Amino acid sequence: MATIYTAELTPSKKEFVTAWLDKQFWGGSGEPELIGTYRFDDTSGEVGFEGFVVKRDDRILHLPITYRAAPLDGADDYLITRMQHSVLGERWAYDAMADPVGIHMLNQALAGEIQQAEYHFYNEDGQYLGSEDSDISIYIRGELPDEWGTVSVHHVLDTLDEDGGELRRLVGRWEDASATLFELTPTPKPQTDSVPVITE
Repeated sequence: MATIYTAELTPSKKEFVTAWLDKQFWGGSGEPELIGTYRFDDTSGEVGFEGFVVKRDDRILHLPITYRAAPLDGADDYLITRMQHSVLGERWAYDAMADPVGIHMLNQALAGEIQQAEYHFYNEDGQYLGSEDSDISIYIRGELPDEWGTVSVHHVLDTLDEDGGELRRLVGRWEDASATLFELTPTPKPQTDSVPVITE
């Protein structure tokens, strides 16, 4: 369950998403149009995870973000913004791929241990306003590998996802489109030099 307050953010999500995309080689240009978002829950309740899918410059882009109540040590290069939340106070937003808690949530999702969060809305006074599903639906595709491996992100969603394929992945679906958002690349097995056996 994702708890979302109808709060004021400074800077706004559109402002900091646009500013971060402007810094990325894959980020395109022009005014971004929000297609939708999705969220995962941190089981400890400390870190928020939100993924944005936007259209920009005729490209579909994907940006996963984590929200924290305090700075993440050693992650200054991946700080998207420091913002003020009218209910929660000061917050730090990071590229989720540089946040160990964000990666942990993605591993849990790929393993089928957690599902995307349902949105539950509250006003600034804490009054419950209701719930709704995300406009991006997340599905698991592919087989679990024998050895786990590394989670990688697709920032540019230029290929529609097919149901086939071997890699374990998280697929996002919206309206009449779908694309791989994350995939699990198995750890390659170490190569061993074979020693020829000489027999007499």
